[in-house]
Amino acid sequence: ARGGSKSVPKKNIKKIGRKPLIAFTIEQALKSDYIDDYLVSTDSNEIAKVANEYGAETPFIRPEEYSTDEASSLSAIKHAINFMESRASEIASNKKKELIWLVEHPPLYTGGASAKEKDLLDKNSFPVYRTRRGGKFTYHGPGQRVAYVMLDLNKRERDVRSFVEFLERWIIATLQEFNIEGEIRPDRVGVWIRRKDKERGADGNFLEEKIAAIGLKLRKWVSFHGISININPNLDHFSGIIPCGAENFGVTSFKDLGISVTMDEFDLALKSNFLKLYK
Repeated sequence: ARGGSKSVPKKNIKKIGRKPLIAFTIEQALKSDYIDDYLVSTDSNEIAKVANEYGAETPFIRPEEYSTDEASSLSAIKHAINFMESRASEIASNKKKELIWLVEHPPLYTGGASAKEKDLLDKNSFPVYRTRRGGKFTYHGPGQRVAYVMLDLNKRERDVRSFVEFLERWIIATLQEFNIEGEIRPDRVGVWIRRKDKERGADGNFLEEKIAAIGLKLRKWVSFHGISININPNLDHFSGIIPCGAENFGVTSFKDLGISVTMDEFDLALKSNFLKLYK
């Protein structure tokens, strides 16, 4: 494995394949500076065996396992949602631990509970899947880091707004490590970038583009679904929707901003900032 955490001997970790998808429990994270060990495999039996050896209590999905055809993309998102719903119930009943699950989906559009049909501009380019999370339409695909956040707010503060503000701070702090200035807006969900490198709008203000989205569901005060951050996705894929219902605003990414970062590098920053901010 690359790196190695203090809580897990390197000799007990296997890495198979090229691109990691990472899962870590809060308890694991608190035992080390960050979790930098991972298992990557297309063999579900191998995943279960090795993950069980060091306590990673979640499946790992590799985007390479799925083609971009509609059935495979829908299979991936259904698997993720079924897992999250089950895990959230187990967390609420104290049967399982809290979990942050980092994944990368095949291309598709997902619609939240308040998604409006008029915001789905192209129904044919990618699969469309309706979820029960908060929010409207968004895009998921390769080059975008999705962090599914399964945390028990019963142990902290039963305040949805406060929790969303934490997620915003988490994203902004992580962006800052790469010299990206993320901002929030009271009338728009997500994290936004003022494009000081572009021509100003007709009103004289900088254009603003979204780099990260937030969509949550809570059940018995346990959260699931989470956040997505654009590292280097194909931004043209967002053209089939009005992202999060925010008309007249664009989307951006690390790559679009001229910043080269690997998913591994971003994940390390994401995890270290989570541990700094979340109590």
